[in-house]
Order: sequence, then C-alpha cells, then structure tokens
Amino acid sequence: MKQTSNWSEKTLVENRFIKQLKEMGYEHIHGPSLDIERESQGEVILKGRLVKSIQKLNTWISENNLNKILRSTTHIQSTSLMEANQSFHENLINMISVQQDLGKGKKNQTVRLIDFERPENNEFLVVDQFTISNAKGTIRPDLIIFVNGLPLVVIECKSPTLSPDEQIGQGVKQLLRYQDQCEQLFHYNQILIATSNDRAKAGTIGARVQHYGEWKDPYPRTVAEIGDNPSTQDILVTGMFPKENLLDLIQNFIVYEPVEGRTIKKLARYQQYRAVNKAINRILHADNPLNRGGVVWHTQGSGKSLTMVFLAVKLRRLKELKNPTIVVVTDRKDLDDQITNTFRRCGFPNPQQAASVAKLKDLLQQGPGTTVMTLVQKFQEDAEKNEYPELTKAENMFVMVDESHRTQYSGLAMNMRTAMPNACYLGFTGTPIDKEDKSTIRTFGTYIDKYTIEQAVEDGATVPIFYEARMVDLHVQGDSLDDLFDRKFRDYNEEDRERIKKKYATEEAIISSPKRIRRIVLDIIDHFETHIKPNGFKAQVVAVTREAAVNYKEMFDELSDYESKVIISGGHNDEERMRKHHLSKDEEKKIIERFKRPMHEDSLSFIIVCDKLLTGFDAPIEQVMYLDKPLKEHNLLQAIARTNRTYDKKTYGLIVDYFGVSRFLEQALGIFAEQDIIGALHNIDSEIPRLQSRHRKAMRFFDFVRKEDLEGCIQVLEPEDVRNEFDTAFKKFSESMDMILPSPKAKPYLNDLKFLGKVRQLAKSRYRIEDGMDISDCGQKVKELIEEHLFAANIEVLHEPIDILSNRFEQRLEEAKTPESKAAEMEHAIKHEIKIKIEQNPVLYSSLKERLEQLIQKRKDRQITIEELLEEYREMVQEIRNTAQKSQEHGFKREQFPFYQMLEQQLPDEEDKEALKELTHIITEIVQEQAVIEWTEKEDVKREMRKKIKRQLRASKCPKHKIEGLTQQLMDLAEVHYKR
Repeated sequence: MKQTSNWSEKTLVENRFIKQLKEMGYEHIHGPSLDIERESQGEVILKGRLVKSIQKLNTWISENNLNKILRSTTHIQSTSLMEANQSFHENLINMISVQQDLGKGKKNQTVRLIDFERPENNEFLVVDQFTISNAKGTIRPDLIIFVNGLPLVVIECKSPTLSPDEQIGQGVKQLLRYQDQCEQLFHYNQILIATSNDRAKAGTIGARVQHYGEWKDPYPRTVAEIGDNPSTQDILVTGMFPKENLLDLIQNFIVYEPVEGRTIKKLARYQQYRAVNKAINRILHADNPLNRGGVVWHTQGSGKSLTMVFLAVKLRRLKELKNPTIVVVTDRKDLDDQITNTFRRCGFPNPQQAASVAKLKDLLQQGPGTTVMTLVQKFQEDAEKNEYPELTKAENMFVMVDESHRTQYSGLAMNMRTAMPNACYLGFTGTPIDKEDKSTIRTFGTYIDKYTIEQAVEDGATVPIFYEARMVDLHVQGDSLDDLFDRKFRDYNEEDRERIKKKYATEEAIISSPKRIRRIVLDIIDHFETHIKPNGFKAQVVAVTREAAVNYKEMFDELSDYESKVIISGGHNDEERMRKHHLSKDEEKKIIERFKRPMHEDSLSFIIVCDKLLTGFDAPIEQVMYLDKPLKEHNLLQAIARTNRTYDKKTYGLIVDYFGVSRFLEQALGIFAEQDIIGALHNIDSEIPRLQSRHRKAMRFFDFVRKEDLEGCIQVLEPEDVRNEFDTAFKKFSESMDMILPSPKAKPYLNDLKFLGKVRQLAKSRYRIEDGMDISDCGQKVKELIEEHLFAANIEVLHEPIDILSNRFEQRLEEAKTPESKAAEMEHAIKHEIKIKIEQNPVLYSSLKERLEQLIQKRKDRQITIEELLEEYREMVQEIRNTAQKSQEHGFKREQFPFYQMLEQQLPDEEDKEALKELTHIITEIVQEQAVIEWTEKEDVKREMRKKIKRQLRASKCPKHKIEGLTQQLMDLAEVHYKR
C-alpha cells in the first residue's frame, strides 16, 4: 500500500507539478545535487545564488554592503515565526536600505532581492528532495520553489489513492509539522501548497486546513486553454505559478492583519486576485478615460474590504498611474470606520478620514499619493452657493464606493463627480445589482467581476444560511392584523374601531406589544439553549423599533440569566427607560468587541438592534439572527448575511423569522437575476437527505460485524487508511446531526450516532491517536449525547498513554487478549515515547522511528508474522529502557549522553571514542558555564555559547563543512537539557 502510495504521489502529483513549472520556464534541480552549494544541511537559503542575484540587480553594491544584506537576510531578528516572516516580506517588497557613496557622497540606496517589474530577470528553481536537518530532526519537503536562492514556496504532495477527505488535510498537517520542526525555512515562505492533483489548495504559514483555499480560475487564462479535463492542480498551477503571477501575488496580494492579539497572514483568494487584475486591466486599457470604472460584486463575507485594500496597493505601485490619489467612499459611519481600520491593520500607508465637509475638500486637493476615507454625506453642497465646486481635474484619482447600490445615486453622487470630473469610479457591492437598477450601471459602468453567494459557499468562504419560521401564529400579516385588532376591540362600535385603528393599530404598535414580545423571548431562550449555545455561538435580535428593542432587553433580563446588550441610536427626547441604553462611540465599540469574543472568555450572548449592525458588521461567532422586523430587497440580503461568516466548527448560519419576512424574501430575491442569488437561503429540512446519505457512509464500515462485538468493531479500524476514512465519514455524519438536533427528525439516527461515537473513542484509546478521532471536534450537542452514552455504558475511555518505563506498562500488556492487541499496545506506546522524547535525544529516537516504520510496513506487506513483530517490539522497548544504563556505562549523566550520541553520529571518522567522550564533557561544561537564568531568551548568551562550541569543534578537527550545522544541533540539545 505504502509503495503504491509513494509511486502515485511521485508520478501523478509531484512530477506533473514539476513538468508544468518547467513549461513555464522554471529550472528543475534534484535536491541532493545542491548540497555542494551549502555549508551544511541546516542552511535553507542558496547563498551563492542569492549573492549572484543581488549583484546582478544592484550592480553598484560594495562587498561590505553585500555582506550586510546577506547577514540581515540569513539572520532575521524576531521573537516568533510570524514576526520573522513579516519582517522578511517587508524587506522583499519595500527593499532594504544601505548607505553607500556612488560618487555624490554617502546616501541611502535601496537594494532589490527580486526584480518584480521584469520577472525574467530572476532565477526560478523547482527543487525536489531538498533535505534540511537540525536537532529536531530532518525534513524533506516534496517541492520547494526558490527565487534567486530564496525558498519562497513549499509544496506538499499527497497520493490521490488516499481517502478524498484526507488528501489536503494530511498535506496541511505535514506542512504544520515542518513549520514546527524547521522554523527557519518558513521565515522566507510566501505561499504553501497542499496537493493530490485531484485536489489542490493554497495557504500561508500558521493556517489550519479550513483556511486553505482552492484556486479555481487561472485568470488571465481560461480553464479551456489549459487542455482537456485539467485537474484542480493544473488549474492552480496555471493561475498562481506563471512567473509574473507568482511575483504579483507576493508583491500585491499578501497582508498581515492583527486579529484578537495575534497576527494572521492572508493571501488573496482567486476571486480577489481576478477582480483586482480585471479592474487594473480595464483602467489601463479603456478606450476612453470615462469608461475605466465598473462594479465588483463579491457576495458579503467573502473579503470585499480586503479586495479594496489589494486594489489600492496595486494602484499605488503602477508607475503608469503616477502615485494616484485613492478615495474610499461609504454611506455609513460604522462602514467608514470598518474599512479605514482594515486598511490600517493591513499596513496601508496613512489612510486619512475626512472629519468634516471642509476637511474632505482639503484632502481631495492634496495631490498625488493621498488616501482619503469619507462618508458620501460629506459631499454636501455649499448652502450659500447652492453648488459643489470642482476640486481637481486629475485623471489619476480612483474613487472606490462601498455598497454602491445605495445612496450614491442621489445628488451626492453628482457632487462627487463635479468635484472630481476626471476620476475613475469603482463600485463595490456585497449584493447583486437588481434587474430594474439602471443607475448603478450608469454611475459606475458594467460588472468588472462577480462572485456569487453559491460560489462563496461552495469555496468555503462563507457558510450556508438556513431559514426557519417559528411561532407562525405571531406573524404579522395583512388580514391577521385586522382580525387581531377586531378581537381586541370587539366591545367598541365599528366607527370607534376605525378611529382607534387609524391612530394606534399600526403594524409597528402590534409588533411591539409586550405580550407578543414576551412569548417570542421565551421561545428565543428555548431555541438558543437547545440549538446555539451548546456549540458556543452567539445571537443577534432585530426589533422593529428602538422601543421594541428596549422591550426585548427588559424581557430578556426578566426571563433569563443571559447577558444581552441593546445597540440603538439615541433620541434627544427619549424618556429615562430609553436613555439608559444610550451609548457613546467607545461604549458601543467595547460591546461589539465583547460580543466577538468566544463564549468562554465573555458571556455576552445577545446583541439587540433595530437598524444598527445590520450591514458591515462582522462577528463570525454570530450563528443566528432572530428577526422580528420587515426587511426588504438589498437590506434583507445584507442583514441575513450577518450569520454567514466562517468560524471554528460553524457549518451554517440561521435566520429565525418571527415576523414573517418569507413573503418579502421571494420579492427580495425576485428583483435579482436568478443565477445571482442561487443558494441565498436553505430550508432546514433540506439537510435530511444529506443526513441519510452520511449516516449510511459512516455505518458501512461495520456492515459485516455485529454491533455487540466491540473488539471486532475496533479491529475493523486498525489499518490507518481505514481509520482515516471512517473518521471523515463520522465527522460529516455528526455535522449533519448537529444541524438537525434536537428536532425529532434526528431520532432514527440517534442510536447509531452513539454507537459510532463509542467505537471511535475506543479506537483512539487502543491505537493511541494523538489527534483526530476525538469527539472534541464534533458539535457540542453531538458530543454530549456520545459522552452520556459512554457513561451509561460504563466504558472506560481514553486511557492516558503509559510510560514504557513504568511497571503498569507490563500490566497493560497482560490485559491485552490477543497478539494483535498486544502488538497494537506496544506499537502505540513506542510511537508515543518517540514523539515526546525525540527532542531530548534526536539520534536515538530518529533511528527508532525509522526502524518502527520499517516494521509496520513489513507487517502490512505480510513479510513478518505477528510473533516476530512482537519480538522486535520487545527489543525496541528494551533498548529504550537501557538508555539510562548505557549513559552510566559510558561515564555520562543522563542529559550528557545525547550530546555524545550526536557527536558519534556526526563525526563517524573519529575512531578514538575516548577523545569523543572528552569532547562531550568539554561541550556540556561550556553549556553549563554559560547557562544563566532564562539564557534561551538571551541572544548575547547564545551567541557566546555558540562561539565557544565552534572553537572547540574546530580544535577537535571537525570537518569544516559540518561545523555550522553540528553547532546548531548541539545548541538545540542544550536548550532542551540545560534550560533554566
């Protein structure tokens, strides 16, 4: 199985990738042939090639400055991988500054590591089997792309014979392991790829599998141009890896965004890259300057604000546009703040918010290089002159208008055009242009790019939204309003009834009635407790008026212990009960920040609104919107999209309708072209057929075993590939169950869910699986069910891994009934031991790891019997147990012995073992002398220690090419064994 898998991975995936890159002009080199260009296998940069490129691109550079650049590139000062990566990216894009005299005195000169303007001026290599070693072990990524000697892309290939659901997941896990084992390689990394040819996704450092994305459009080429039936990998390579595309992505489509105290590196998705480059293409090649604009419709939640940042970055860099002025226009203060903050967080230089009408006019006249953020309302006419002045005739003005289908068509849009008659206008919208709307096309031009609701859900950029109508008897619908009124005022004559109705019985008054709200709040509490809270999500309540919002708040306080907050606009004439909920800007901001935090950090569960936070408000933790307000057309589509943002373990958003907006829904969706709004909302019952199919897929593993035979069921899951397939099927089944529970429609599947959960936990316990196969990744409702069942069945689950050195290990082996279960116990105990000890003694545990993998393969290939396998395992356990004794025999303390083994392995020509022992004692003494408190955090101490170890290695005739790498490996051991 393993050999077939390796064969298919190499030939079907890796070689195909290399072939495509060679066709694009990359040079292919086999990794081992580059070893002569490196001082040691610890080096990740091809220094000689980098030096040649720097000299070629910066012909004036002195040797002294060249060494400075080389030093600052190979030794990046940072406290974390992300910080180092960001620092290198900035040097790569913005260039490095050095002082040098080019004939007119010493001045700052900029040094280019890559020529972004002329891709053919750089060296592009694709390298397979490039080995990198350090104290944590050895890694050998399938493919690395070097540009000018810098390792900018790492590609992990997986066999297409693996279970389809595992292919990308396993690739990403491997990439994360590499980042842990060899951090330095990823200081330079710009893009990561996990591929099996049939599936291929791109991501960045630190990203989990859910944040990797496919590249579905090879723009500027088309899928048809690639050839017949291109694979997902073919499309990704054609889209991302032509030399000019790769450099474009690195230069213009990567941002670092601080989110909740940590930095996230974001790479554009294919639709963002396509939209920006289509817009640039139109701007540069329009037949007439007035035809440069257009509309980008990217469905809400798919990263529209970031697309605006990427476009602004690229507009700034294009020499043809002569450092343009960029104006970003919104029609709401909260959107203005949101987009300004996105630009700032992503490091965009100096976006200025227009604080007043006068300030806007000043900013628009500042000239090239200004970035202005403003509300459309600031384009007000001068009250006395009754007209708006022309402020600039410049053509390099780019106006990006957010949610361009709204207020921009009024007189304010005309004022905007009067102020900047030659500007290029680009409209961005999260909802499609409706069929009747001619003004958007007139104002901005035709569509530049579309990314529909259905595409976003399919790509995993957003989650699907389900719709559920509840308490239909309380829906406020035409006739029912009259009936309700007639019943309430039946004691009055008809004339009086009409009079009262005109004055008081408005729809809003009926909806706001405390009795009705009380009933709804009780239902919301029940729904929230059973459907939303167990998975740790939060809720938004939308009321018809500000008064109704306060009514909801008072009812929540009276009927539950859940914390809720009202966010409404304050009115000057509000009475005390309303004034209590008036908020300053800062208070509102703090509440929103609290709401976005995970439930275990902040228990604020409900935000109650009327008009605020229905658009431009991003809180991925919000899963449900309880809607009790008539919303129509664009407003309805925008409001329901508050629940479609992706979040850990969130598989869908939910709209619970108490008003009866379904009748508006058809109208809302009816005004758009049908293909634009496919998949906007789903009925929750539509999940049932998928549940049935997922149930069958999970149960089929045990078709030939009796459910009562637990041992038999666990043995079905012994092969790793079967276990992975089962795990994927179980997760999908539990995801569907989580969506349906606690509806009675889930009842027929409950017993099977409990049975599968039990088998899964026992398999994890038996096979000592450290990650995956664990119910912590299921929805909370499913998790509770399984845990209850395990408790009721009195099953002891998940024993802690037992240390091989402890007496209980033998006792555990005695309890195993069959040779197979004994072997499984020993195999997984050895695996566990290797995992936790490999850093302490890489030489011993790396060799044990290789031996274990060979034995497992031999057993799979039926080359050894179960009895022989048990004997081999016993020998390995004995070897682990004897390590302490061995170190004493050689005259070492426990922590010194790994240093001796490292020197013995790395210096095989040294036959005098006594000299090696002496060298071990000297090096460990150096370490102990230098090891002050928290020395591992102190660069100066580490530098001194490294220098002394190197000096000692040179004195002991260590080969020159090994000194650097061996010093680093010994330093890594020192950090493990002598950390204080």
